Amino acid sequence: MTFDFDLFVIGGGSAGVRCARIAAGHGARVGIAEARFWGGTCVNVGCVPKKLMVMASEYGAMPDDARGFGWTIAPGTHDWRTLIANKDAEIARLNGIYRRLLDGAGATVFEARAQFLDPHTLLVGDRRVSAARIVIATGGRPLPPDFPGAEHCIVSDDAFFLPERPQRVVVFGGGYIGVEFAGIFAGLGSEVHLVTRRALPLRGFDEDLRTALAEAMTAQGLHLHGGTEIRAVAAEGAARRVTLADGTQIAADLVFVAIGRVPNTEGLGLDAAGVATDGFGAVTVDAAQRTSVPHVYAIGDVTNRINLTPVATAEGHALADALFGPGPRVWALDRVATAVFSSPPVATVGLTEQEAALRGPAEIYLTRFTPMRHALTGRKRRSLMKLVVDQATQVVLGAHMVGEDAPEIVQGLSIALNCGATKADFDRTVGIHPTAAEEFVTLRTRTRMAEGPTPQPEPDAQPLGAAEIGAAEAGVGA
Repeated sequence: MTFDFDLFVIGGGSAGVRCARIAAGHGARVGIAEARFWGGTCVNVGCVPKKLMVMASEYGAMPDDARGFGWTIAPGTHDWRTLIANKDAEIARLNGIYRRLLDGAGATVFEARAQFLDPHTLLVGDRRVSAARIVIATGGRPLPPDFPGAEHCIVSDDAFFLPERPQRVVVFGGGYIGVEFAGIFAGLGSEVHLVTRRALPLRGFDEDLRTALAEAMTAQGLHLHGGTEIRAVAAEGAARRVTLADGTQIAADLVFVAIGRVPNTEGLGLDAAGVATDGFGAVTVDAAQRTSVPHVYAIGDVTNRINLTPVATAEGHALADALFGPGPRVWALDRVATAVFSSPPVATVGLTEQEAALRGPAEIYLTRFTPMRHALTGRKRRSLMKLVVDQATQVVLGAHMVGEDAPEIVQGLSIALNCGATKADFDRTVGIHPTAAEEFVTLRTRTRMAEGPTPQPEPDAQPLGAAEIGAAEAGVGA
């Protein structure tokens, strides 16, 4: 049978664009469809604009910080509209780059929605196309709330386009998105209440790290409501009245719900192709990214496995190489570093103390200290650094940090962990002084041993629904 394309990719996000571009570079006839925006969630309503907003929020404390160093800087005011306009211009520039990369590689680009008609045929806009192989890379979408008054709330996609900055914000959700936007709004001057089903934010992260972040957020002036949830939201004119499960009522101008994300598979016609999904709507795949239909593949967040942009990009590249190139590229996905751009930021790679203890006795090395900068600023902000080491082999199983530059520092440590570095390797490494990063190679005294089963997980305020469980297990839930 003759097909229109050797490969057709549904979705123009990080995974889809990389897969299409690399496959076309290998000489394949490639088509790719995107109905919304090139670059997907990360570029448009995720990592990139969010980090620009995090950067904006950090400037507010600088006049106060500068006083300890002899500077007198008058506090300024923040212009939200300028931030959003400049953010939009940068995102538009990146959109263009993604599109030009595809054109330059020779892929055929469709700015339209695609859906399956049968295992080899797609309806792309109003055109039928066929492909020998098809890749599903449609990403995820925010999980909407379902409590009374949900219509008075926003989800993460909406936050990037608010016309004004709200003065009083309630954020519901303790995952990446919730804690990051709580810090953004607080740093820009809003009163922020963070509501989490768990007692501490960042479910699934190391417990010491979670505790340290909660303390830092409280010191910054955020109001944390742990172990509860929103029961209802009522409109009072332009304002909102939020009622929590524990009876607390909060007056707000904006209610931001970030309780997780779900795979974006609705309307794809997967049934027509015979592509199977799990109970949460995620496309099920094997180790080679194959779905239940051998010539149909799925990559990125639509599989609801490791929902991180670099992982999606790696999967797209590896699949293109495996199908049309010299062979599959091998990526280390068992020790993927990740960062939360909270205030202060969090970064981690490898096993938590609790996970390591399930495998056998582990040595814990931990330090908390006030960074040199804040010895003069007087700001109540402390850093935490932690190593988890297998007692038997002395291999470093996990590295965790809360504090300034944590993502930059842990990115380097992730190389060491992926190379199987031991505690002795860390100990014989000479640090750069004076830096925070040198603390990771000067941790000489064991803090404690971890062994045996982990403690029982914290109870949820209320049992999660099926979709919420899937999102929470991906590390993004409340």
